[in-house]
Amino acid sequence: MIGRIAGIILHRARDHVLIDVRGVGYVVHVSERTAAGLPPAGQAVALYTDLLVREDLLQLFGFPTLLEKEWHRLLTSVQGVGAKVSLAILGTLGAEGLGRAIALGDWSSVRRAQGVGPKLAQRIVLELKDKAPGIMALGGNLTVDAGDAGAPMIAADATAADAPAKSPPASARAGAAPSATATAEALSALGHLGYAASEAAAAVAEMQARDPGADTPTLIRAALKSLAPKG
Repeated sequence: MIGRIAGIILHRARDHVLIDVRGVGYVVHVSERTAAGLPPAGQAVALYTDLLVREDLLQLFGFPTLLEKEWHRLLTSVQGVGAKVSLAILGTLGAEGLGRAIALGDWSSVRRAQGVGPKLAQRIVLELKDKAPGIMALGGNLTVDAGDAGAPMIAADATAADAPAKSPPASARAGAAPSATATAEALSALGHLGYAASEAAAAVAEMQARDPGADTPTLIRAALKSLAPKG
């Protein structure tokens, strides 16, 4: 499994990028959101990748963070969601927006992605509702270190556990939003307090929908208030 590509951008398009890795060019399919955040041709880039293998086809799909790659894997586990539909959803909502939509049961937001009808959007939310908190808890610190463009490809089945321990340079952190880290920290705190993952995720997502920039203490306080017994 090719788990990461690092090299020099030769060409950028709306839905893919051509990366030179020591003289070999790799076409990596990406979401429009990821493509918009890439540096211009001639500059270094690194992306985590997922390799799709079919009898007559090999395709690489690229992601700026392991967090987004994990969402891609989860999405494509749903019947009717292929790699391109997954990229469309991630391109429309982003990793954090997708997590909030699923936690809140907001299938209409998922439906906004190209190629996703109402039945498929509802299926995605229903099937992933109990799995989403685990991905949301990964946080936004699973980022790509794009500092060494000449680094060889890592042929590995990268998972969240493979995330680099050191923090990458700021220029390489396009996919790591502070709100993702706050979400992970709030979910961890609520889990330690004994709340179920799904109800904690819904409470945190509800607060973030109102205030996307809320920090960890704010999320925890709001979630506790929402989860407190009524009456």
